[in-house]
Amino acid sequence: MQTLDTQNLNTINFDCTTPLFPLGSLSFKLKSLNPMSHAKSLVSDLIDFIDNSPSPWHAVSSTVALLEADGFEQLEESEAWQLAEKGRYYVVRDQSSLIAFINGATSPTEAGFRIIGAHSDSPGLRVKPHPISEKGGWLRVGVEVYGGPILATFADRDLSLAGRVSINSGEAVTDIESRLIKFDHPLLRLPNLAIHLNREVNEKGLKFNRQQELPLIFSLADNDNPKNNPRVLQQLLADVLELDFEQILGWELAIYDTQKGAFWGKDELFFANSQLDNLASCHAALMALLHNLEHDPDATQVIAFFDHEEVGSESEKGADGSFLGDILKRICITQGLSTEHYLRALSQSTLMSADMAHAWHPNFADKHDAEHRPMINSGPVLKINSNQRYTTQANTEALFVKLCQQQAIPYQKFINRTDLSCGSTIGPLTASKLGLSSFDVGNPMWSMHSIRESAGVLDHEYMLKLMRAFLLS
Repeated sequence: MQTLDTQNLNTINFDCTTPLFPLGSLSFKLKSLNPMSHAKSLVSDLIDFIDNSPSPWHAVSSTVALLEADGFEQLEESEAWQLAEKGRYYVVRDQSSLIAFINGATSPTEAGFRIIGAHSDSPGLRVKPHPISEKGGWLRVGVEVYGGPILATFADRDLSLAGRVSINSGEAVTDIESRLIKFDHPLLRLPNLAIHLNREVNEKGLKFNRQQELPLIFSLADNDNPKNNPRVLQQLLADVLELDFEQILGWELAIYDTQKGAFWGKDELFFANSQLDNLASCHAALMALLHNLEHDPDATQVIAFFDHEEVGSESEKGADGSFLGDILKRICITQGLSTEHYLRALSQSTLMSADMAHAWHPNFADKHDAEHRPMINSGPVLKINSNQRYTTQANTEALFVKLCQQQAIPYQKFINRTDLSCGSTIGPLTASKLGLSSFDVGNPMWSMHSIRESAGVLDHEYMLKLMRAFLLS
C-alpha cells in the first residue's frame, strides 16, 4: 500500500521534437524513423498515467504533477488572481476536477478560447460508509455501483482500494484534511460461482444482484473479538495513514484492478487498461497543452477535466456545474474586461468535447449502423446525433474535417443505430450552459465500461495531433 506522493510519480515523457506548425500549413512531421515506435512510446506514457491514477482524485493529482513540472502555477478560487501575459495556470475544484490554461497573445474578446473538455471519473464500484458485513465467518466489503460499469467484468479480478480519506486535523470544525490513499496489492475479490451451481451462466450471462451478490470478499472474521469486525477497514486505513482510528471522518474509495496496462496482439497494435474511458482523452489533452508551450497562439488554450460525468455531471465540479464558466469569466475579469467582453469572448470560442467512442466489433457487427463503423487504429471519431446527444453540427463538423485534413490525420464519423438509444457526454451540457460552439470526438475502443478496456496504439497519437492543432487554431 502507498499514499500518493506527487513528487515521486513516474515522469510521463512526451518527446515531440518537431514543430507542429506554422498555422498556414498545419504541417506535422515526426523525426522518428519508426512511426509505430513513437506511437507506442506515447501509449506507454498513457499506461503509466492510468496506472498511477486509479481514482479521479489520483488522476487530478497526476495531472497536477505534470503541469507543475512544466511551470504551471496553481490558482485558488478563494483568492484574488493576478495573471501574467501568456501565463500558465491551473485550478482544482475539490481534488477531482481541474482546469488548466495558457493565456493567449490576444484578448479573449478578440480571439476567444479553445477548450478541450473531458472527464476524470470512470464507472465502477465505490465503498459504502459502513462497508463491513460478516457472513458465514467471512468479512465482506459492501459496495455501491457508480455509473454504469459492466459488473460481470469485476469477477475474478485482483481488486484493491484507492481514493481519498477525510481526517480530523484540528480542534476547529473546519480543520479537515484530505489524503490520497492507494493499496498496490490485491485486497478484495469477487469470486465467481462455479458453473456446476450456475449451469445457465453461458446462456443467460453472468449477473449479480447489486445488494446481495456484489459485496467483495475481504477477510476472515475475528471470532474471538467480533466487536472489531465492523471497524476492520477503518482501522486498516488508520494504520497505513498513521492516524488514530477516531481521526477518520469519511472517505470516497474506489475499487480498482491492480493489473497494469499492457500492449497486446500480434504486432502489439492494441493496448488494454482500466479507465481508458476517459483518462485516455484526458492524457491526450494534457499532452497537447504541454507540448504547445513553444507556440504563441492568439486564443487562450484551455483544458477542463470534470468529475461526475458518469453519474450525470450535476455537481459543483461536474460539467453541468459552474466550474468552467467561473474560470473563463475570471480570466476575463483579470484582464479588466466587462461582462459584455466576456460574452463576446464566448461567441469567439469553440469547445472540443473529448470522450471515447464505440469501435466496430467484428463479433457484434449488427450493433452498428452499416455505414458508420468506427475502426480501431483508423483515427479520431466525430460523434453526431441529430437529437443533440452529441453537439456536432455542420459548421463544427467542417472544422473537425479541415483540421484532420491539414494534419494528414485519418478520421471517422459515427452515429448510433437509429433503433438503439444513444449515449451522451459533457459536450451538450457544457455547450448549452455557456453558449459555445462545440463538437464531440473520441478514439474508438472496445469493452467500454468494462474493468479492462481496449483501444488502438495509433489512435492515441492521432488524437494528440488533432488536439494540438485545435488548441492552436
